[in-house]
Amino acid sequence: MKVTPKQNGFSLAEVLLAVCTLAIGMSFIGGTFLVAIHLSTVTTERTIAAVVADEAFAKIQLYANKTIVNPDDPNLFESIPNYDIYNFPVICTDVNDIIDIPHDEFNDEFAYPSTRTAADKQYYWSALCRKTEDRLVQVTVFVSRKIGNVTYPGGTKPVPITVGVLDSVGDFSLQVEAGKENYINDGCTIVANSTGRLYRVLERDADAPNMILLDRPWMESDTTVWVVPPPVGGGRYPCIAIYQKIIRF
Repeated sequence: MKVTPKQNGFSLAEVLLAVCTLAIGMSFIGGTFLVAIHLSTVTTERTIAAVVADEAFAKIQLYANKTIVNPDDPNLFESIPNYDIYNFPVICTDVNDIIDIPHDEFNDEFAYPSTRTAADKQYYWSALCRKTEDRLVQVTVFVSRKIGNVTYPGGTKPVPITVGVLDSVGDFSLQVEAGKENYINDGCTIVANSTGRLYRVLERDADAPNMILLDRPWMESDTTVWVVPPPVGGGRYPCIAIYQKIIRF
C-alpha cells in the first residue's frame, strides 16, 4: 500500500493575515518612537530653558547694578530713558534699551551659550521689566529657539512685541488687533502689559482669526499684550518657556 506524505504549509489567506497583523504592530511601534522622540526633545529644551533663564536673571541684575549709578534713588525708574507709553519697556534686547549688556557677533550675552564660538547659537533670551514697588522689579524672561537664517517681526532674533487688545468677549475669549493676529497662535503664551500675568492661548478661531481662546478668565484692563511671534512667513512657535522673578535693584 502506497502512503502519500502530507504537505504542511500556510495558505495565502493565512500569510496575508500575518502580514497585516505585523504591519499594524510595526505602525504602532513606529508611532511610539515618534512620540518618545518628541517628548525627549521637549524635555531637553525645557531643561536648557531653565538654565538659560537662571543665567538671564543673573546677567540682568549684574549689568543693571553696573549701569545704574544710584540704585537708592526713589525716582530711579521714572528717570530711566526709553520707557514706552505703557510703562512696561523691553529691556535686555539687541538695542540695549536700559541695561548696557555687551554683545557682538561672536560674544552675545543674549545667546546660549554666550561664550565666544564660531558655531551658530540656537537659544536666545529677552526680557521685560515692570516696576512693582520701591526697588522691586518684576522681570519676565522669554527663552526662545532660532533655527536657520530666519527673521522675525521684532528683528533677526525672536523677541517679544506688543499686540493690541480690542475687547474681551466673555470670560475666556479675547479680540486682538487685526493685522497682528498671526502673531498669536495655538499654544503660545501672552503676557498682560500692566500686571505681567501669563495667559496660554488654547485656540485661535478659524472663522474669526483675531479671536483667541485663553486657558483662564481674562482679568486685565489692558489694551496691549506681549508675545513672541513666529518667524516671518510662518513657522514653528519659537518661545520655549517664560519665567518670572521679582528682583531687588
